[in-house]
Amino acid sequence: MSKKLGELLVKASLLTQEQLDEAVNVQSQEGGRLGGTLIKLGFVKDDQVTQFLSKQYGVPAINLSNLQIETTVVKLVPSDVAHKYHVLPISRQGATLTLAMIDPTNVFAMDDIKFMTGYNVEPVVASEMALQEAINQYYGSGSSIELQKVFEMQMEAQEFEDADSEMEVIEDEDEIDVNSLQDSSEQAPVVKLVNIMLTDAVRKGASDIHVEPYEKEFRVRYRIDGLLYEQMTPPLKMRDAIISRIKILAHLDIAEKRLPQDGRIKLKMSLDGKRKELDYRVSVLPTLFGEKVVMRLLDSDNLMLDMTKLGFEKHSLDIFTTAIDKPWGMCLVTGPTGSGKTNTLYSAIQRLNTPGTNIMTAEDPVEFNMAGINQVQVRENIGLSFASALRSFLRQDPNIVLVGEIRDFETAEIAIKASLTGHLVLSTLHTNDAPSTVNRLMNMGIEPFLVATSVHCIVAQRLTRRICKECKNTIDIPVQALIDIGMTPQEAESVQIQEGRGCAVCNNTGSKGRVGLYEVMEIGDELRELILTGANSLELRETAVENGMITLRRSGLFKIIEGISSIEEVVKETVL
Repeated sequence: MSKKLGELLVKASLLTQEQLDEAVNVQSQEGGRLGGTLIKLGFVKDDQVTQFLSKQYGVPAINLSNLQIETTVVKLVPSDVAHKYHVLPISRQGATLTLAMIDPTNVFAMDDIKFMTGYNVEPVVASEMALQEAINQYYGSGSSIELQKVFEMQMEAQEFEDADSEMEVIEDEDEIDVNSLQDSSEQAPVVKLVNIMLTDAVRKGASDIHVEPYEKEFRVRYRIDGLLYEQMTPPLKMRDAIISRIKILAHLDIAEKRLPQDGRIKLKMSLDGKRKELDYRVSVLPTLFGEKVVMRLLDSDNLMLDMTKLGFEKHSLDIFTTAIDKPWGMCLVTGPTGSGKTNTLYSAIQRLNTPGTNIMTAEDPVEFNMAGINQVQVRENIGLSFASALRSFLRQDPNIVLVGEIRDFETAEIAIKASLTGHLVLSTLHTNDAPSTVNRLMNMGIEPFLVATSVHCIVAQRLTRRICKECKNTIDIPVQALIDIGMTPQEAESVQIQEGRGCAVCNNTGSKGRVGLYEVMEIGDELRELILTGANSLELRETAVENGMITLRRSGLFKIIEGISSIEEVVKETVL
């Protein structure tokens, strides 16, 4: 319809012949659709073309931006067909399937889909940009479709090139023993797909890749900005070959399917002209219908070491930096898995990393290599635990010691004694907030006087999604609702609440990136007295707030007031 569309727009005086000729010339050089080229050149607007086609062919126009489509309807049309014809199924009524299209005269697309689904097809017109965004939202981007196509290729066809020649696996020197599973895992489609899966996750900014087998489904999901998004559903029969390929890359035993295994994949790849070296931490867990694999992407480019950009309020950051600048004592960072504790600790030791300082870390695993810091990988299976590593550290003349996690009484006891004998100790715990960390240490068996004298500062943190800057807009929220979540009446009256509408940049989620919420509790004289008397976490919290501590909820409210995060995100991650 391209040329015909141009002629119709000229005839309707929405376009000049000179503009049409220029657009056709650009299209012949760059490819793509004429409608998209006209819009890109600014000759017509997206909604103008949509309304024109709707009127010209008597087909209703539809706005896809606020439409929620049922998954069962989306699955009626395969993803490769949706991308090929640039169409999206939006509803089904009886034997009729409503199909959003940019070209309502494309009878080939309608006939194919009618034959494929068995439903009568009713077209509606949607703008090209909105339709492309919706297709990416419901089916995934073109790179995800490429993943799907690789799997759907017949396994007998061996004409594939080895995927991504620009990527190489960094192998260890030891040979890998593999059994018959290796044959299927090394067939070209499997190799290509796993390689593309690993690189696609980097391009999309994913932190984790989940490969999940179920009774009748096999799916791959990426965790992006804290939320999981389904990327593809490979054929179930390919499950063992894919998982075996990942296990081979991670140097795991592919014959062992009954026990959990942990490994690591190291890759060198070229992305956007830049050479990168990446680590994937691999965890394999036997489930009811096969092995689930989770790969944590450790990309040093995403490591934020500037403490002023993590999300600390100025008052909280001043307390934390004062605590870590002390020559001895203990600073603890607490929060659930995935809340950014490692990033905060790495930022702290990077600030303290000078030629005159000996910094030693015990981690499980070592997530990022840092120049000038002695990092030790904990290996419980051979007896190298946090406690044993910490004992050895004290004979290595350290100034600063980082313990990845305090898990038991033995590690806690050694860490506290180290902090009392002239060393600065940084570590993490899993607690809900800063005050409850004190009680957690005492529940481990640490005496109150040791906690009171050794711990200088406790940081509790969470991560919330940032509002997308490209589609941020102001919304109206009742003043009482803002007061109910913790704002003062003055703040509730004056604040402008921001929210993301959803756009192509943020994949229609309204959020892009994450920011930390921080609760920093300084252990001053008044709190030490309370700890010595065995005060509970509620009493510690009340006193800390009276002394100026910014709570997690309050930190979140500041992010709302500044237009950084949304009410929904802050309420989800914090409590009053």
